[in-house]
Amino acid sequence: MIDSETTSLEAATFRRLLQHLMQQRPDVQNIDLMILAGFCRNCLSDWYREAAESRGITMTRDEAREAIYGEPFAQWKTKHQDEATPEQLAAFAAAQQHQG
Repeated sequence: MIDSETTSLEAATFRRLLQHLMQQRPDVQNIDLMILAGFCRNCLSDWYREAAESRGITMTRDEAREAIYGEPFAQWKTKHQDEATPEQLAAFAAAQQHQG
């Protein structure tokens, strides 16, 4: 496979991941993603912004988050994000210890 094909497949896969998180599973909490996978939507938006900046494209944190969340973060948060439970916070703390 040539590099352009690889890039095209990676881009399609990334778009599918975003679509899945935005449309099929907006109910999945960021903290649960962090506990299980070690990254969340905010991490994706940071990586997106870093990729843009490495190519000379200026992007704010809010612009990157909107690209990942499909709407302004504050709107998404109001619609979908619940307050973390004590159990989630404990699991997150335990996961952080394993990563360190």
